[in-house]
Formats: sequence, C-alpha cells, structure tokens
Amino acid sequence: MMKNGISLGLVLAFTSLASSAANYAPDGRSNAMGNIGVATADYLVAPLYNPALLAVFHESDDIGILLPAIGVNAKDADSSLETITDLQDTIEDYENSGSNSADLERDINNYLDDLDGNAPVNVTAGVAFAIAIPSNNVSVSIYGRGYVEAISSIDVDGSTNTQVRYENSTVEVTGFGYTEFGVALAKQYTIYGESFAFGVTPKYQILQTYSDTTNVEDFDLELEDADSEVTAFNVDLGAVWMKNNFRTALAVKDILAQEIKSESGRTYEMNPQATLGLAYAVEYFTFGVDVDLTEQTRYVELEDNTQFARVGVEFNAWHWAQLRAGYEHDIQGTMEDSLTAGIGISPFGTLNLDVAGSYGSDNQVGASASLSFTF
Repeated sequence: MMKNGISLGLVLAFTSLASSAANYAPDGRSNAMGNIGVATADYLVAPLYNPALLAVFHESDDIGILLPAIGVNAKDADSSLETITDLQDTIEDYENSGSNSADLERDINNYLDDLDGNAPVNVTAGVAFAIAIPSNNVSVSIYGRGYVEAISSIDVDGSTNTQVRYENSTVEVTGFGYTEFGVALAKQYTIYGESFAFGVTPKYQILQTYSDTTNVEDFDLELEDADSEVTAFNVDLGAVWMKNNFRTALAVKDILAQEIKSESGRTYEMNPQATLGLAYAVEYFTFGVDVDLTEQTRYVELEDNTQFARVGVEFNAWHWAQLRAGYEHDIQGTMEDSLTAGIGISPFGTLNLDVAGSYGSDNQVGASASLSFTF
C-alpha cells in the first residue's frame, strides 16, 4: 500500500517532459521575485516569459545553458494530504491488528470526518531547460519546459460501518500535463532613436489529461497513463521598449487557443495570455511589475481561472550573490496571495545557482531551483 500522500515531485515533472499554472515556469530567479519576468527575465530564460528579452544581454555574453530548472507548488487548504497519510497508517494498523479495535475505529472515523467536505488539493510540478546564443544579429534559444497539474477531490462515504466507510471513500484525481519545445528568435532595433527588441517563439506543444478514482486507502497522488492527448504548433510573441534604465514590455503566449477533453468529460483550455511588464533595472538593483491583461481559463467546468498581478525586487552584490523578494496576487481569487523570496549565487559570473520559495495562506507553498552556466 502506498502511504505517502504526495509523490508527484520531480519524478512526475520529468515524466511530463516525456509526455499551473498554464504558464508555469520553474525558474529560481523569477520565482523568487514574485514570478515576474516579462520585463526582467534574463536572456537565458526569456522564452519562458518574453522572447524579446533574448536580445537583451551584456556584451560579454556568448552562450548560456540552463540545465535544469525545477519547481513544485502545492495548495492544500485543509491539510488533506497529511490527514490521508495518517488515515492510511491507521487503516494499516487496523487491518493488521487481527481483531476489531474500538480505538482504531474511532481514529479512522475521525480522520474521515476531517476529510469530509475538504477543499480540493492542487499540486503543480515542472522542469525546464534552455540553450541560448545571444547575438547583435539574431539571438537564438532552443528550449523546452514541461509541467503537470494534479487536482484531487475527496468523497467520504456516509456508512456507519467503519470498514465499509473507508473502503467506499474515494479520491478523484484530475490531471493536466503540458510540454513544449521551441526555438526563440529575437533582435534589437533602433526606431526613431528609441531602443526596442522584438521576439517570436514557434513551438511544438503536447497537451495531456489524466483522470483516476481510487480508494482512499490506496490513494497516492501520482499520474501514470494519459487518457487523452493533443499535439499542436503554436507561437509566442514579445516586445520590449528600453528607455535609459526603464523597460516596458508586452508578451502574448499561445497565440492559437488550444483545448483538450479528458475521459471524465472535463475540458482544459489554453487561451492566448497577454501580460504587461514594467521594470527599472540598473547594475545592482532591479524592480519589476507584471500584470496579466487576460485571464487563464484552465478547466472549463471548474472555477479555477487565474489572472495575476505581480511585483518583485532584486539586489545584486557585485554579480556574486543576489537577494530577491516578491509578491503575487490572483485577481480571480483562485489562488491565495503569495510572498516569495530567494537567493542567487553566481561566482565569476559563470555558474549561477538560484533558489526560491513561496508561501501563501491556506497551506499554499512552493519551491524552485535552477542551475545555469553563462560564458
């Protein structure tokens, strides 16, 4: 019997590459800065936020390699995963006791009562990589990212018989997996004395859905075989205007809307998403704001639309270490407000290790890390 309440983690993230969060990007730097990036992302992760930023780099930059970036976010408002783990341990003790135990029966029923009516658990895990070659002619990046979202809902049986009750109590898991591989292209232009950069990313997408219902005794938040799959080509567009130390940027992800329907009848939509970014960036300090101009639908049948406003800041200690913080707010109210923070270590400006964490109320937490090399 699998007793750990969540085994999604990194294994599931890498599974998604072979196979949030609609634009979930596991990137230690941007995640620490409130998940901003449309006007502030480094050229190496530009395809994840705004392809135009691929053309914004230092003269000393010749090539960058991101391998890997990983992350996971979870929202468990009622601590259901912990309760399920305790319930599964108690059921195992009960079934191995050899005789009925009033104390264990009481504990099982208490755990089931705690789970009854709990809010769904939402977990997202992802991974990304990129190889970028900046150039004054045309900057090029080959990249890929993948993530999986899993939503689990609990249905507790109302029987008065303890064994019948836990055997008939179920957990429904609905999942969405997304993978994209693309080539981002960007170039800077001077127009009427103003500095602009424009970028485009043609990409190949794989959308997958998962659905499974299992007994609460055997529940493990793990997605295996997809029940439906859609592949498509799509395009991201981006632009940034640079004026002294200020930037104004616009990115439009997934110009062509996509949708996929699971065997359970739920439809997941990926509609075009436009985000406006503003930033002030100098050598040792960066401040930025991102605002989604459109909302992301996600599951049509669920009230889980998202639309974020984000703000973030970075202090850079002579390019050797960085301290970051941020805040994000879901205008649609699906996700709780989150505080983010993180650090970066970049000795000699070659090896870059970025780590981030986030915290919101109702047990909403996240963590990510990325390792990159720039030459």
